[in-house]
Amino acid sequence: MSTAAQILGKFAGDLAFEEIPYTVVERAKDCIIDTVAAAAFGSQFAWSRMAVDYARRYGSGGPCSIIGFPEMRVHVPLAALANGVLAHAYELDSAGEPGVGVHPGATLVPAILAACEETNADGKTAISAFAAGCEVLFRIGAASHHSPETLGFHEPGLLGAYGAAVAAGRVFGLDAVQLGHALGIAGSLSSGLLAFTKSESGAMVKRLHLGRASESGILAARLAGEGYAGPESVLEGKFGYLEAYCRNGDPKLLTANLARDWRTLHITMKRYACHMNAHTAIQALRELMAEHAFQGKDVAGVVVEGSRKLVSHHNITEPGDMMKAQYSVPFCTALALFRDPDDPKSFDASALNDPAIRAACRSVKLRAFAQGGRSVRSTRVAVRLKDGRELAKDGDTFKGMPEEPLTHTELRRKFMLLSADTDDEVAARMFERLENLDMEPRFSLA
Repeated sequence: MSTAAQILGKFAGDLAFEEIPYTVVERAKDCIIDTVAAAAFGSQFAWSRMAVDYARRYGSGGPCSIIGFPEMRVHVPLAALANGVLAHAYELDSAGEPGVGVHPGATLVPAILAACEETNADGKTAISAFAAGCEVLFRIGAASHHSPETLGFHEPGLLGAYGAAVAAGRVFGLDAVQLGHALGIAGSLSSGLLAFTKSESGAMVKRLHLGRASESGILAARLAGEGYAGPESVLEGKFGYLEAYCRNGDPKLLTANLARDWRTLHITMKRYACHMNAHTAIQALRELMAEHAFQGKDVAGVVVEGSRKLVSHHNITEPGDMMKAQYSVPFCTALALFRDPDDPKSFDASALNDPAIRAACRSVKLRAFAQGGRSVRSTRVAVRLKDGRELAKDGDTFKGMPEEPLTHTELRRKFMLLSADTDDEVAARMFERLENLDMEPRFSLA
């Protein structure tokens, strides 16, 4: 019998652009657009420039571009690394719903872009590679039941290597057998710890996890293409992914409903520059503020009820840096009381040092639902005002989720907002090119 890696390799190798449903193609293009914008915005930060400097030092002279650095060209693995760090640099990249630990944009797009720029591959090849990688990525995440993060692993860093290996392998022309080996190799390259969530500093390393995953995909695909072998039982076998990194994994989900249930349609795009687990609460709070005409200075306290993970992973009341603050639900909730969370520039160092936001952060209390929520994103936000009023709002979804996706206008607005440091005409032309990627003879940002 074939193993899961072999089945997934065959699916990815056989998938033709013409077989991908129109809605999946459109969702893939939207995610690519969203990722390029997130990377463009992310290019301004110190941790991003450190990664770019590393790529320049060890990779100069290649054919690949780094987003936000138009004059630079580096070799493929370093481009994937740098662009992955940029895409995840400010918590603006895409994820999935239901949450299975995937960040499809920041792990797949950098690997695909680098591989396409090296091989002069066209837009249809890029989209096919994205869909193949995304379907594999989501299924491995689903089979894990998101349990790696209960053990202290940062799951996007683990899963991303598998998806990037498949996506890059498709661009490089790997066949089904080679793609299966690429998955086997990726299993020994995936990494990422959640230690940053419990330390005083060092959350910068979270950005590296996505870049390393994308870079690892390039390595796995290129080695597999040269005949390098990886274990065929890497996912469900003894000492494989589900046993080593997970608890109570379900091997059946690794290959369930391939080419029928398109998981690419489950991509979620972020509205706010913070962890997804804060989005439902922020949206509910902002709606309460609009409905009842109060401001942050009027608030005596806030209670956010949600999933157990909200309390175990995101209850950070004294974040030491902005990166950790973006992972903190109390901080992000407090920021939304005093600033516009739709503007990513609201999440800057001045917010971290704002006395009103810091005081409000300490007053935000997180609680786990006694009976469990309707979904992992469900929250109930209860606000107590200084005038004695008590207000509450439930939320199960937020704008950008599959149930309520960003419209074309909203996606373009986000792209232009995040590309604000680029000339408007240049940014608009780039949006149009990516919007019509399936008609592009070459996928390149150079």
